[in-house]
Amino acid sequence: MIDKFKNKFIEEATDNINDLEDALLLIENDTQNKELVERIFRAMHSLKGGGAMFGFNQLSEFTHNLENLYDIVREGKQQITRNLLDVTLASVDHMKVLITNENLDTPEIKARQEELTLQIKKVMANDISKEKTVASDTIRKNKNIKTYYIYFEPDINVFNDGTNPLFLIDELYTLGNCKTYAHFNKVPDLNKIDVTKCYTYWEILLATNEDINVITDVFIFIEDQCKLEINEIADYDITSTPEIIEKISVLAAERKDVGIAEIQNIIKATAKARFDSINADEVISKAGNLPSVKENVISSIRVSSNKLDQLMNLVSELVTTQARLSLFAEKLGDPEVFAIAENVQKLSRQLRDNAFDIVLVPIETMITRFQRLVRDLSKELNKNVVFIAEGTDTELDKTIIESLTDPLLHIIRNCIDHGIETADTRKRLNKPEQGKILLKAFYSGANVHIKIHDDGAGIDLERIRDKAIQKGIIGKDSVLNKKETLDLVFLPGFSTVQNVTDVSGRGVGMDVVKRKLAEIRGEVELDSEVGVGTTLTLKLPLTLSIIDGLLVKIDQIHYVIPLSVVKKIYATEHNQVINKYNNLIVLDNERIPFYYLREEFSLPESNQKIEQVIVVSFEDKQIGLVVDEVVGEYQAVLKSLGRMYKKQEIISGATILGDGTVALVMDTNKIINKFSQGKLNI
Repeated sequence: MIDKFKNKFIEEATDNINDLEDALLLIENDTQNKELVERIFRAMHSLKGGGAMFGFNQLSEFTHNLENLYDIVREGKQQITRNLLDVTLASVDHMKVLITNENLDTPEIKARQEELTLQIKKVMANDISKEKTVASDTIRKNKNIKTYYIYFEPDINVFNDGTNPLFLIDELYTLGNCKTYAHFNKVPDLNKIDVTKCYTYWEILLATNEDINVITDVFIFIEDQCKLEINEIADYDITSTPEIIEKISVLAAERKDVGIAEIQNIIKATAKARFDSINADEVISKAGNLPSVKENVISSIRVSSNKLDQLMNLVSELVTTQARLSLFAEKLGDPEVFAIAENVQKLSRQLRDNAFDIVLVPIETMITRFQRLVRDLSKELNKNVVFIAEGTDTELDKTIIESLTDPLLHIIRNCIDHGIETADTRKRLNKPEQGKILLKAFYSGANVHIKIHDDGAGIDLERIRDKAIQKGIIGKDSVLNKKETLDLVFLPGFSTVQNVTDVSGRGVGMDVVKRKLAEIRGEVELDSEVGVGTTLTLKLPLTLSIIDGLLVKIDQIHYVIPLSVVKKIYATEHNQVINKYNNLIVLDNERIPFYYLREEFSLPESNQKIEQVIVVSFEDKQIGLVVDEVVGEYQAVLKSLGRMYKKQEIISGATILGDGTVALVMDTNKIINKFSQGKLNI
């Protein structure tokens, strides 16, 4: 059971570390932003508290040092500097090690922790004057003490997350003088008690010189799993006033709870009796400013990715079964069964769409890694580079996101290493000294496009051509257009870089990028202009699991064409598409190049008089694909073809039809690329 809680903490700690890293990168450009400072501090506080609770003591101890430093930042005693951020980001990297490494006693990890701890202390010693280097505890003592009323009622299932409310109350005692009243009136009869449930709630009086934000941070782990009310009730320490505490204690023993109103009345009455010269109304905080009790409404939940994968698999099987049901209803001819099949089809489609929404992840989840790469690598290469991201709310299947991170990291690394020039070079070329890398994501039909553009040196086409001739990839007399020349960059082992660096230039990379994208049915296009910059465009499917397709037949074999690429369907006579000069046909007064798929698939010629031309989009053009018959729309559950057919490119997968037969899913772009070979002027 404890392992389950630890695993959950690791997930939450990873989220906190990512959020911390993101906030640090943002504050570098907005060093006076107090909200970002609070966000950084809260992330550190969460990591420290959770680490101590679940046995990650090294993480807790290490983060405590950082928290002390940023507590001074919160107090305005320390400015955000480049040096401070460098140390903090290095510490973030170490935190990742501390939550992912089982063996933390290695000399390397210990040495790194000691080194970073020393750096943190040096930042505090060097950047803060003697008045400012006073420990946070000393600073707090100089503040005026105030008393707060805290109502804390954990959710009944709070133990399920490994949370012990007593630890939180214990932490309150470290903030000042504390008086706690536990209430047990919600505990059921003995025979109905569930030992895994929490039935207790507390009223707490805390006299402290901390502000309300520090108190709130104590409950940061379970703020969505409890009713929590924190109010200032006096501007002095009432826990040191025996008359007040005695009266409150008597009421707490007699009632279910005391309540803030009654406590305020007791304070007021006591104040009037003891301090006639003091206006007791000024001692009491204004009740009109009291915030409402925070209800335990859960707006989102954390779900294991394995459960999401299982959900998608079940939805896929449901779609396949629904297809069988529809086919059976059609054959049976029973109107009632047919109506049921239609309802099941509607429900399965709605369930499919909802499941898709659940597994879609915004691209912004990757952005922090790219920002960090640009920051660190530009510093290492002594280049001034800014990273800008647009359209980060664009969503993709989580499986695609997972497969996309490494290719994008490699592309951005190339932009910095080979694309963006040094500041001196850019100044000499009358360019802004700061280079720019722009990542822009947007929807395009049923696909997502991601453009990565840098305003660097661009790619020299002649240099690529010379290198390709040198390697024997093309002949000296070969004539290539701009696109064909740039596509040479994606060949294995191809590189125009003369000097190998630690960053890139070993001829390994862009071919891997293309292969990785092909594995998720994605494509990459390259465009560049010398002196202006380079743009890579990634074209990706929204999901890998289920697609809306057009079911067609060629020689009794079923195929599925993704509906997202289909523009129009035309019926045409057989003699209009067979042995046609230049493979051009006139449709709606427009000449459309086409492929006769029977011929391309080496199948015998058809005896049909009428065939179907399916016009699909290809890049910025329209191409016709001739098939025997169009069956209709079909929800295709994509399955892998397996290891035997891994090397073929034109079929992206297969799907099982309602009658149990298999239909192959066409990749129309690769079909057109493979079969063109100069036959079509496209």
